[in-house]
Amino acid sequence: MLFLEYPSCSTCKKAKKWLEEHEVPYEDRHIKEQNPTVSELREWQEKSGLELKKFFNTSGMKYRELQLKDRLPQMSDEEKLELLASDGMLVKRPLVIGDDFVLVGFKVKEWEETLA
Repeated sequence: MLFLEYPSCSTCKKAKKWLEEHEVPYEDRHIKEQNPTVSELREWQEKSGLELKKFFNTSGMKYRELQLKDRLPQMSDEEKLELLASDGMLVKRPLVIGDDFVLVGFKVKEWEETLA
């Protein structure tokens, strides 16, 4: 299982602590140092069944700076994927990627149902 995080993010720290407390094995990846690629993001989005909008870190400075709230509705999925792959800070985190699931963000109930 792959765990994508930004180590300074408080939510990521909570999620990592949860994984360790529940003894869930994972491979760690720094989302800013190793941006997800367009093909990874496309695969994860398909596997998750979520719309691409859910993969954006809507509370991030970069999101606001680029005025994505107004721009995303007019963008194609391919443009959204390219944008997400251009900067790991635009991607909602943490992300947990398993063989048959993708968890976006840290929602304890969802994590318990999927991982525990």
